[in-house]
Amino acid sequence: MTRVLVGCCGYPCSRPQYYRKFETVEVQSTFYKLPKPETASKWREEAPRGFIFNFKAFQALTHPTTSPTWRRSGLSPEELRGKEFGWLRPTEDNLRAWRETAEIGRLMGAKVCVVQCPPNFRCTEENAENLRRFFKKVKREFAVAWEPRGDWGEHPDLVRKLCRELDLLHCVDPLRSDPLHFGSAKVAYFRLHGFGRPSMYHYRYSREELERLRERAGELEGRVKEAYFMFNNVHMLEDALRFRELLGQETGG
Repeated sequence: MTRVLVGCCGYPCSRPQYYRKFETVEVQSTFYKLPKPETASKWREEAPRGFIFNFKAFQALTHPTTSPTWRRSGLSPEELRGKEFGWLRPTEDNLRAWRETAEIGRLMGAKVCVVQCPPNFRCTEENAENLRRFFKKVKREFAVAWEPRGDWGEHPDLVRKLCRELDLLHCVDPLRSDPLHFGSAKVAYFRLHGFGRPSMYHYRYSREELERLRERAGELEGRVKEAYFMFNNVHMLEDALRFRELLGQETGG
């Protein structure tokens, strides 16, 4: 039987309140700056028994230092100068960043690490080869969900091949496209951002859309062990609770 887990990308309310409402979370702050190991351990200790942590990989792995996201890293331009970060290149800087990322995931007892690539990580032979070399070098204690963006969607055969070869979960929005691989962990990992630009993250899901998500969950029965539906927008708390209720899952106060 497939276990369907619903949660949010980040905490839309206090952590104690969140733990009463949900069984899982995707920690977002790890993308901008990795916490201290003792902080990650504290998060694990304060969560209820059985609560599932997932987390977003540190931006050093995927985003070059020219990315505006580095402004939230707390690192100065001088500290970043000369660093060979980003685009999953198998550089010493990236491999060290992975080791640091993996340690935080281990301390949280994370199930899934989300590796979200920027749109400028385009579908090229060079990037595909770097991705291969990187993931063949690193050690993992959790499943890795790869969320390619940009023009990778135009090359499903290559995405499927890379996911199978490197044992990656294909992370998608299930209202936009189908996942191409669930990895050896047999896990489906979905991230729900919303529709429309530039106000995508202010999107509210309709009843009909949530019912379509329920149908997608039903289609996964027996195909995967776990299916994560992670909401990621301004209204994610409300939408995630509405979806849990639609699934008949109990929600705390």
